[in-house]
Amino acid sequence: MSDGRRERGAATRERLLAAARELFGERGFEGTSIEAVLERSGVARGALYHHFAGKAELFDAVLEAVNAELAADAAAQARGGEDPLESLRNGARAWLGMALDPAVQRIVLIDPPAVVGWRRWRELDERYWLGGLHADLRRLAREGRVPAEQAEMLAQMLYAALNEASLAIANAEDQEKARAAAQGAIEGVLLRVCAGCD
Repeated sequence: MSDGRRERGAATRERLLAAARELFGERGFEGTSIEAVLERSGVARGALYHHFAGKAELFDAVLEAVNAELAADAAAQARGGEDPLESLRNGARAWLGMALDPAVQRIVLIDPPAVVGWRRWRELDERYWLGGLHADLRRLAREGRVPAEQAEMLAQMLYAALNEASLAIANAEDQEKARAAAQGAIEGVLLRVCAGCD
C-alpha cells in the first residue's frame, strides 16, 4: 500500500472515530446509528466497514481511545505529587472528576458492559488504569507504608472502589454532591490503607 493510501486510510479512520465518539457521548450506543456516524463523518459506508466490522467494533475502538486519553490525563495529574500517596490522591481526584462528564459516563462507564462485555471492559481498565495504581502501591510498600504482600491486592481494591464510586456519580441525581462524597470516602480509604502516611 502506498504512503498516500495509508495516510488517507488513517485519516478516514480518525474521522469515523471522532464522529462516533461525539455521537456515542451524546446519545449512547443504542441511540447512535451507523447512518448518523456516516453522516457526521462524511465517510462512505464501504469505508466504515473497511475499518470496522460494525457498530460494536467501532464503539470498542472509541472506548479504547477514550480510556487511553483519560488515563494519560489522570497520570499527568497524579505525577503532580512527589509522594506516592499524593499521586494516588491526585489520580483519584482526576478519575472522579472525569465521572462528571456525561460523554465519559456513557462511553466509559455505562455502555461498555453491555456492548463489549465485562471481560473486555475489564481488560481495558487493567491496561490503562491499574498500572499506575500498582506502581504507587509498590512504592508505598518499598517505603514500608503498606505491607508489601498486600500491595497488589490493595491496588485492585482501590481500582474497584474508584470504579464503583464513578458509577455512583454517573447514576446520582446530584452528581457534584456524589463526587464530593466519593472524594471524601476515597481520601479516607487511602489514609486507612496507608499506615504511617502523613
